[in-house]
Amino acid sequence: MVEKYICANGVRIVHEKMPYVRSAALGIWVEAGSGDESESEAGIAHFIEHMLFKGTPTRSARTIAEEFDRIGGDINAFTSKEMTCYSATVLGHHASHALEVMADMFFNSSFNALEIAKEKSVVLDELAVVEDTPDDDVDERLWSIMYPNQPIGRPVLGYTETIETFDKQMIEQFMARLYTPERIVISVAGNYDEQLIQQIEAYFGSFHREEVKVASILSLPEFHGGVKEKLKDIEQAHICIGFQGLAVRDKRMHGLTVLDSIIGGTMSSRLFQEVREERGLAYSVYSYYSAYKTTGAFVIYGGTSPENLQEMTMTIDRIIDSVVDKGITDNELYNAKEQLKGGFLLGLESSEARMHRNGRSELILQAHKTIDEVVALIDGVQADQVHNVAMDIFTQQRAISMIVPEDLA
Repeated sequence: MVEKYICANGVRIVHEKMPYVRSAALGIWVEAGSGDESESEAGIAHFIEHMLFKGTPTRSARTIAEEFDRIGGDINAFTSKEMTCYSATVLGHHASHALEVMADMFFNSSFNALEIAKEKSVVLDELAVVEDTPDDDVDERLWSIMYPNQPIGRPVLGYTETIETFDKQMIEQFMARLYTPERIVISVAGNYDEQLIQQIEAYFGSFHREEVKVASILSLPEFHGGVKEKLKDIEQAHICIGFQGLAVRDKRMHGLTVLDSIIGGTMSSRLFQEVREERGLAYSVYSYYSAYKTTGAFVIYGGTSPENLQEMTMTIDRIIDSVVDKGITDNELYNAKEQLKGGFLLGLESSEARMHRNGRSELILQAHKTIDEVVALIDGVQADQVHNVAMDIFTQQRAISMIVPEDLA
């Protein structure tokens, strides 16, 4: 059972006991992501995530790493379009020490000029890795087509020209604006004692940041269609097809998850079976959906040899048209629902997974459905609901991003 406590300053603590495990997972969730950045700040949310590992007045970056190695734990972080999460998984009896280190990183990071300069080089290398990985690059470019000149359409990593401008003042200004108590959730799951919750409140329950009043940079994202092609010295052709999806609170979301499973989310999906297994047109072909507070996207990816690109694309179109025209079969509906339930339930067997689920649910939804409630919602999806979602999504304009070999032009 998930318990929730709100500190006097507005920081929310959600925790779930798992007495049958030996581990404890802790997460500091901040409602601050790349979607909250101005154009000149592109990439700063992710850069701050890196910088919190670079040392405090009492701990160097090396010391932070050694302290977690010494207790056999793991510390990590990620940044998305809507949030940043700093997380650690340790043995339960080390949870107090892990929290103390994480709080030191969160409140006391030095943002030393030398460390900032070094980390810029690291992040620029990370950016280059994406550009050198066509299946990642083609996806990033798709978002810039779907949501051009909008925060949600920009890459989480940012751009070379913005990353090079980051300094301590920009970091502290962004944190003053968004790393505020009401935008922070502390999530804990696993084998811990109540003293840990008291310790969390002691660290996070009394800090305040003076409100920084700035004009909102955010507006309701507007989806755009279009086609963009990039030529590159590669062997394969890569394509991403994007449609406007659903916002995370949309009541049709469970129908969308079933649709994704049937279209391209599993090995028995239509894309995998028809494109790869029956026709041998691609090694990698799949679909995915992203759901955010105000919008979403449904994306289909395929990577193939240049000579098979046209046939693969036509096959994808036929699969989409078939779902729109004829709907789905009872067998597909049953298999998709069982697969989704299995993935959901098996994915919650670790303390880390529970911590992530609870932290994300509180930060974005401010609600916590029980496991049985989620299973019932999946079971309740009907074929006509899935068909209606497919018609709503696939009959609208689409965006297409392609990266193809130079000699194909």
